[in-house]
Amino acid sequence: MTNNKNNIQYRELYENEINRKLFCDFIRHQEVTDCWRRENGKWVIKSDPFIDDWSEDDYRFLVECLRRTISTGGFVCGAFWDGRLKGFASVEAELFGGEQGYLDLSALHVSEDKRGNGVGKILFSLAKEWAGRRGAGKLYISAHSAVESQAFYKAMGCQEAEVYHQRHVEEEPYDCQLECEI
Repeated sequence: MTNNKNNIQYRELYENEINRKLFCDFIRHQEVTDCWRRENGKWVIKSDPFIDDWSEDDYRFLVECLRRTISTGGFVCGAFWDGRLKGFASVEAELFGGEQGYLDLSALHVSEDKRGNGVGKILFSLAKEWAGRRGAGKLYISAHSAVESQAFYKAMGCQEAEVYHQRHVEEEPYDCQLECEI
């Protein structure tokens, strides 16, 4: 799928092409000032300034995770701007959550230099389409709690998950657990 307006190509990735070099033009950097936090059963915005960026170890782990997603039947899609990876999304293949019929949107990231161009919206849509073809009722998202990240997911139709995936809660206790109907 190509979006000629911005010279972006979206395509499914294969396990053998996922390596550290694929991410050489990808900028994870995100300056966070405010985050959503749950306090006394209510969601509130709290000041929590930090810079979110990936180390080489983080990139190695990402490559391992994305390759595993594909090898276990999942979906990884990339957004390429003039041939350079500038965004990606991944969905795991295993349904969970009982009647919720969740598939896990395990990653959705857009390079800092291409945010605000609709790349995330298209990647999210492609992930939902793939999940729907796999029989999911909803996408499950353990999402960064930054106000900007949460605004994106809300604009995509996400809401707080009815059933929390305990592993995600334990691994990322500050993430917001979301779902989106397919």
